[in-house]
Amino acid sequence: MTEQKPSAEVRSEFGKGAARRARRNEQIPAVIYGHGAEPLHILLPKRATTLALRSANALLTLDVNGEEHLALAKDVQRDPILQIVEHVDLLTVQKGEKVSVEINIHVEGEVAAGAVFNLEHPAVAVGAGATHLPGTLTINVEGREAGAHVHASDIELPQGVALLLDADTVIATVSAEAEGEAAEAEAAE
Repeated sequence: MTEQKPSAEVRSEFGKGAARRARRNEQIPAVIYGHGAEPLHILLPKRATTLALRSANALLTLDVNGEEHLALAKDVQRDPILQIVEHVDLLTVQKGEKVSVEINIHVEGEVAAGAVFNLEHPAVAVGAGATHLPGTLTINVEGREAGAHVHASDIELPQGVALLLDADTVIATVSAEAEGEAAEAEAAE
């Protein structure tokens, strides 16, 4: 995971009108909170922030009036139609601090012929150092037959990352391909 370093400025105006003006000026309203400190309302540069938020669990090092803040994107509010970032909630973290986050599952391999897999949990909760969060976690379904299961214990975990769910939790199931799907697959070949 790469650390992003956009500069920010403290917000002095609040409300819908102020937020609209900020967005017209290519800025995104945001708030930094956590560790018992007062919430800090800021404006972030639109382009740099949007690029940084493309990765899940984005870690940002913000320069706010010469003071550096390390923050993890906790909630990103987007316009439902345009999908532009409208507001960001950031959680203050410290280097070496352990945080709990949801990490997406990446599936590798091909199941056995005549079988399909279903991802039951597309993301899982893990605990890891705030500055060492993995982008994705990987499971392998290579050659698995119908009726097989991939459990949380089968996830390849990087060093320093711990699962926050039961090791017996089913992450993916492998089942027999439906007859209609098999016929469509043969016709496509």
